This record gives sequence, C-alpha cells and structure tokens, in this order.
Amino acid sequence: MSTLEIDAQKLASWLRQRHAAVRIVTTEEHDALTVARGAGDTLRLDRWCWSSVQGLRGDVLENSPAEPHTENPAAALAHAATKLPERAMLITLDLAPHLDEPRTLRALRETVESFRARGSRLVMIDHAAHGPDVLATFTTRLDLSPPDDAELEALLKRVLRGAGRGEAGRGAKLDVQITRGQFDALLRTLRGLSRRQAESVIADAISDGTLDAEDLPRVIASKRALLRGAGVLEPVDAPASMDQIGGLSALKAWLGARAGAFSDKAEAFGLVPPRGVMLLGVQGAGKSLACKAIAAAWNRPLLRLDPGALYDRYVGESERRLREALRQAEAMAPAVLWIDEIEKAFASAASRSTDGGLSQRMFGALLTWMQEHREPVFLVATANDIEALPPELLRKGRFDEIFFVDLPTPEAREAIFAIHLKKRKRDPGAFDLARLARASEGYSGAEIEQGVLAALHEAFAKGRDVTTDSLENALRASPPLSVTMSEKIEALRAWARGRCVPAD
Repeated sequence: MSTLEIDAQKLASWLRQRHAAVRIVTTEEHDALTVARGAGDTLRLDRWCWSSVQGLRGDVLENSPAEPHTENPAAALAHAATKLPERAMLITLDLAPHLDEPRTLRALRETVESFRARGSRLVMIDHAAHGPDVLATFTTRLDLSPPDDAELEALLKRVLRGAGRGEAGRGAKLDVQITRGQFDALLRTLRGLSRRQAESVIADAISDGTLDAEDLPRVIASKRALLRGAGVLEPVDAPASMDQIGGLSALKAWLGARAGAFSDKAEAFGLVPPRGVMLLGVQGAGKSLACKAIAAAWNRPLLRLDPGALYDRYVGESERRLREALRQAEAMAPAVLWIDEIEKAFASAASRSTDGGLSQRMFGALLTWMQEHREPVFLVATANDIEALPPELLRKGRFDEIFFVDLPTPEAREAIFAIHLKKRKRDPGAFDLARLARASEGYSGAEIEQGVLAALHEAFAKGRDVTTDSLENALRASPPLSVTMSEKIEALRAWARGRCVPAD
C-alpha cells in the first residue's frame, strides 16, 4: 500500500469521526487531490471542487460545467452551504489567501457548520499556511507522508524505463551504467523528497543521456538545493574522513565504540541504538565540527535544523514546521539531525513566556519525538548558554551523553594547524607546529583557522610565502575569545566539571 493510500485512509477515518473540515498544506497539490478523492470514494461522498479560476464544479466527471457565478470564494461557499446535496465533499484549492476578506471567512464558518449538520465534509488544500488565526479552531491539519523506499524505487525504475525507450521527445535511449550498490545509494539520496521532486531530480540527472556513478553528486546537489528552499532543514557537507578533524579524541572514541550499534547483530546482543548527544562548549571551540565528525564517523547525511526558521506568526504553523522537519529527517534516515544553538529555539520554555505557550508546546513536541521516534535518526544538539536551557532537556535519558567541547589541547592545536595548512597546499612538515601550538594557547579551532588565513593574505600581498613567524605574528594580532570573555568561559567550564564528558 502506498503512502498516498495510507493518507487517504487516515483522512477517511477523520472525516468519518465527524471532523467536518480538514486542511492539507502542501505544494504537492496533485498528491493532496489523490488523497482527498480516495477518502471521498471510501466514504461514498459526492465530490465537488472549487478554485478561483474554475469555480465550483463536480469533481467526478472531467470538464463538468461550473456552477454559475461561483468563482468568487464567498459566493461559492454560500452556494455549497445550501445547494450541494447531503453527504457531499467540497475540495477547495488555495482558499486560505481569500480568508483575509471578512465576508469570505464568515461564509466559510457558516459552510462548515452547515456541512456538520448535513453529513458533508470540507477538505482545504492550500500551498501555504497563510490564514487567519481562527482557522485553526475549526479545521484539523493533515500532513502528507513522503513516499517510502518501495515507492521511490518504483518511481525511479519507471523514469529510467521511460528514458530507456526514448520517451518524452528525447529520441536517443538512456545509457545506464550503475551497479546495484550505486542504485541503492541513489534511492537513499531521494529519501525525504516528494514524488514530483524525486522525479525532477532524476530527470535532471539523466538529461545528458547517461546515468552513472558521476550522477550521484548531481542528485545530492539537486536535493540540497530543494531542501534549502524549504528553509527549515539544510543538508550540510561533512568531512570525508575523521582525519580532517583535529582533536575531539574522546568523542571520536565514543563514536567508534558505537559505530556497529545500529546493526541487527547489535540488537540481538541486547543493544539499543544510540539516539543522541548534547554538545556544550565555548563559542568557536568546535561544536559544529563535532557534529560533522559524527556524520563522517558513521557515514550518514548531516541535516541542520535552523531554529529561527521554525517560528511563524500564524497559529499552528510553527508546530507544523517542527513536525515536518522531524518527519523529513525520519524519511531520510539513517541520518544525523543537528539542532544548532538549541537554547535559541526553546529558551522561553524554561520560564513563563509571552508567546502564548508556543515555546512550551514546541519543546514538548521535541521531547515527545526524542522519546518515541523509531527511525535511525541520531540527534545532536549544540548549545553555548547552558543556563537558558529547560532543565528537562538535560536530565538523564534525554541524551546518550553530554559532551563538553573545550578549547583545543596543545596536541589538538598542532593537528588543527596541520589540517589547515595542508588544506591550503602547504606542507605541515615545513612549519614548527609545536611552536605554533604554544603561541595559540587559548585559541579555538576557528580562531586558528582565521590566523592561518590572515597570514596567507598578508604573505600574498607582500609577494612571499607564509612562514612559522608570519603565522605567529598573525595570531598575536588578534586576541582570542578566551581573553576577551574569560569570566564567562571559566563559568561554563566550572559548570561542566562533573556534569559533562570532555570531548577531548
């Protein structure tokens, strides 16, 4: 059974339980119509459809004539409330933007009450969550499920077969040169996309007439562009190996010990897969790098959740965005989900806030998901200000471990210098790394990288190469954060002692 059929069953169940109005917010209008029509057929409702272009018309026969003068939303709703037969289903397309007009909103509320009494049902399909706050009080939200692996595989094979026959005006047949392993990797990359998005990504990949291993990076790039457009989940590139990450030895050892914990063999042994870690630490000390280290160690995609993109002024939209982000992460599992600076998203949940309880509801939804999700999504939360976090987030059992990411040790600083010099086509062996490590005491990894860049810029401007002396001079020219904010950093270190595991 496809996810669209499952969603249609869910919608039919809700409508059967006297949910008079259900709202689907999605850009995939075709999928939403499939779900609504399937539910209508299950309940044997007389289907009608409205749009501002077509007006109100029967939704069973193609090209059925529209009811006169029903392009106007208020007129269409008034007609539906009194003229449609009993046990009807009205599907509206992009009605929500018209509800800013008081007469249309009034007509909608009266239509819903009329439908409730007549056994009829309303399904609103909107491309965005725009709408008055009161809309959430008399409608129930249904979020469409993304296609599962079986559906994506069928879709991929269908597109490839069509291209192989030279369909869609291509003329030349598609040349497919991928192994089964590469085919499976392509399927994993398509997880979390809608059917239309997946088909578009595949079509772009085969536009040159071939499908081979070199197309996989193109598919990943196309998917990244699509997810960035959504504004909530953002794919992040992780290093190809742990060798590109300096320091964090204790975290690396912890990850290595749990690398096999996601297998069936581990489950038979009695192990439960790790579910997440909290990373506390000094700004710029490497928490973001630690997130990338986890994705690199386990060879999983890294998804960054932007807390600032969650909040919206419309009632219910913020919670929907959080649910959608978590659901998309599950659809892309196995994956690493990174919530950056989590205190900025849920700090108000720790006290009485003026947001009408929104922060508490969002925080509660996250905690519920952390406790109950079953897909292999490993959560990594980073934070700079421990005092701003709700205490419930830090209690035992929420995370597998809480790591403190401190300023790098001398050995880690040497490794960081070597990594950044090698990245910029310099031989680390030509530099006195031990001297640079001593000169950079109190510097974070990010500050060391900026020091290397500053020395390179100065050397390029003067027409000479960078040296140990020029690197040391660049460091001295920019005092580290540990000097300018020493009191705050010491307070954070004092709190972490005995409460957190050092990451290095």
